[in-house]
Amino acid sequence: MTQAAFFVLTALADQPRHGYGILREVEELSDGAVQLRVGTLYGVLDRLTADGLIVLDREEVHDGRLRRYYRLTDEGMQALDAEAERMAAGASAAKRRIAEGREAPGPAAKPVTNPSAGPGLAGGLA
Repeated sequence: MTQAAFFVLTALADQPRHGYGILREVEELSDGAVQLRVGTLYGVLDRLTADGLIVLDREEVHDGRLRRYYRLTDEGMQALDAEAERMAAGASAAKRRIAEGREAPGPAAKPVTNPSAGPGLAGGLA
């Protein structure tokens, strides 16, 4: 599940929302880390609808413009719950490893004098 899909489902977990409401909620839930563009949002909504995770709840006219409200399906709630559990388990494993790394005695890391001469992020040569 993409980060955008995860936050859209999370935004819809408590109540139906229209597009602009989803955009605001995603930004708030992610502390500003995820700022969806309108085109991206509607692509995600189309995909989640096709996957049966959300449905159109209702349409309302507001200030002469049509607002479509979306809501989670039962399958959407289950998918969100499963993804949240998966992410929590991953975060827990990372926290354990970090704590173990801080506690483990070992050789002191050698300072890198020329960072561009060492291995890259994936362990390959830069």
